[in-house]
Amino acid sequence: MAGFNTSNTANLLRTNIWSRQIKELLLDELNAMKFVRIISDFPDGVTLNIPSLGEAETADFTENQAIKYNALDTGNFTFAFDNYKYSANAISEKFKRDSFYSADVIAAFVPRQHRALMEAVEANILAKGNAMQTAASTNIINTADHRWVGSGLNSGIAFQDFARAHYALTRANVPLTNLVAIVDPSVAYTLQTQANLVSLLSPMPMWDSVIKDGAVTGFKFRYNIYGFDIYVSNYLPSVASETISGNVVTNGVANFFFSAAPGDTMPWVGAFRQMPTVYSEFNKDLQQEEYLTIAEWGFKGYRPENFVSILTNTSVVPT
Repeated sequence: MAGFNTSNTANLLRTNIWSRQIKELLLDELNAMKFVRIISDFPDGVTLNIPSLGEAETADFTENQAIKYNALDTGNFTFAFDNYKYSANAISEKFKRDSFYSADVIAAFVPRQHRALMEAVEANILAKGNAMQTAASTNIINTADHRWVGSGLNSGIAFQDFARAHYALTRANVPLTNLVAIVDPSVAYTLQTQANLVSLLSPMPMWDSVIKDGAVTGFKFRYNIYGFDIYVSNYLPSVASETISGNVVTNGVANFFFSAAPGDTMPWVGAFRQMPTVYSEFNKDLQQEEYLTIAEWGFKGYRPENFVSILTNTSVVPT
């Protein structure tokens, strides 16, 4: 008579084994909030008004002639909350009793909800940057363009675009400190594969790791170009089709260049009327435990002179 084997002991064999570990999603870094001037003096109401004063003028003085006294130009910047969002999940009492993973699911609710809201914040900030400019226009400020299509191959990025962005910010009297470029992964790819960049870095021992391990770590480049610290983002606004000065971008993305000098120079302003706040309760009618995270915020482009957009095609990356 045969002993125990796989053919006569099917009732004693487990064909499916469930791991104690749950597979987590891979998440990228969120960087936009660090480039926003956060407004805290917003006690009530729905719209904040920030007045502005223009520059003084000069005139030629003539002896024995009356002086003409001028007023300074004034302006008014308005800012309002325009996002009131939530993320909610529920878990039934029966599922809690029946599922081996119920505790893990409950533990994931709050951090996942917070992450979802902060991803919405990230996308909203960057979208407001693009909305600060006029599409299909060079957005000239102090004789310098602040929006154009990349000058590289197939409307990709080129090093001279960084120099041109530096020039535009200089002409706009922007402090040339803490310069930042937020670029799409396709732009990062183009920069890392530029032949002249590879030739420039390869002979230098300090850059050996760039060629070996890549130029991007933690969604930030290990070096800067023309003074710009380069961050890579998956949340930049897409540009379906746009033509500027005869140059066309299709299936494109807007890449941003600006100074992140602290204080009033920041290109965005923003405020939270309600920071992400967690509420939880037991619903007796539905016999389920409910978790809700809700937040209210507003962001807006604040300094158009401290903001350059370079539109590039994402199709520059080979498929």
